[in-house]
Amino acid sequence: MTDQPGCEPARDPQDLERLLIDRQWVGDIDGMVALFEPNAVIDTGAAEFTRGHEAIRTLFETFVASGRKFQRGEQRPAAINGDLALTSTRLADGSITSEVARRQADGTWLWVIDRYSVAW
Repeated sequence: MTDQPGCEPARDPQDLERLLIDRQWVGDIDGMVALFEPNAVIDTGAAEFTRGHEAIRTLFETFVASGRKFQRGEQRPAAINGDLALTSTRLADGSITSEVARRQADGTWLWVIDRYSVAW
């Protein structure tokens, strides 16, 4: 979770996508990073995964600086099994994201794995 006042935590794994997009649209990089566990992995399709908060912050800083905005898509219902959840969204261009979230000790959810597109 983030220490920023007014920064809503994800109380359901379905909240993560909405919160990420909302925060990206206003340039809240700290809030974006706060949606991931400290050792989370992002697969952007590059040769190597983006690992950990520092690398994730750099990735999001670059993305925000480019002016490109994440787009909302058709979010599928999360598949939840205990403290793990699989989330996914079909975007307007037909690509599909997939993420793994984990329930935290305080009951909130954070992503541990994020794959931008499962259709390379």
